[in-house]
Amino acid sequence: MKGLHLTADLYRCRCDPAWLTDAVRLGAWCLAAVESVGLEAVQHLFHTFPAPPEGPGGVTATVLLAESHVCLHTWPQDRSVTCDVYVCNSSGDHSARARELMAALVQRFQPEWTEQRSLDRGEDA
Repeated sequence: MKGLHLTADLYRCRCDPAWLTDAVRLGAWCLAAVESVGLEAVQHLFHTFPAPPEGPGGVTATVLLAESHVCLHTWPQDRSVTCDVYVCNSSGDHSARARELMAALVQRFQPEWTEQRSLDRGEDA
């Protein structure tokens, strides 16, 4: 079950606000980004939450990958996003693709700053 788990918390995103509120738009872009780095989407779910009193509802975008998953959660009222990319490396090392996908996600939202983490999962056989 060896793999790589990347997370990023994105703050004060300067992207078009629709990227934080439009599940269809964000989802289509996520699928294209997954394909562009050479990962394989096998299923997906894109959901816009009802608007709270303080502004528009956020989005959860989840893409199940043959290699594992990518998941985004947006908070438009804060202009923030959390990103999660996990790849298992049992059928080959997908780490470079995961890092390329995370870089594309960060670039899409144009945050003023990020907090990123990388975790190697599992043990060597």
